[in-house]
Amino acid sequence: MYFLGIGLILLFLKYQAIDPVATWSWVTVFIPFGLAVAWWAWADYSGYTKRKAMKRDEKRRQTRIDKQRESLGFKKRRR
Repeated sequence: MYFLGIGLILLFLKYQAIDPVATWSWVTVFIPFGLAVAWWAWADYSGYTKRKAMKRDEKRRQTRIDKQRESLGFKKRRR
């Protein structure tokens, strides 16, 4: 996501002809977009995205369980 943000900022600076980006070649300005595509491809291929989603779901599930136990009057489990 950071590469995409950097790419958009550089694209805006190049389009508005703001120095020093105005003097750079277009290839240099588009490099962060290529890096973003490479990052997303690696994240999907390696399973990084799926692991992060599973951790987020597990945390949400555990929070919900803890909240229900607390509302029933049980003490919070220690980990």
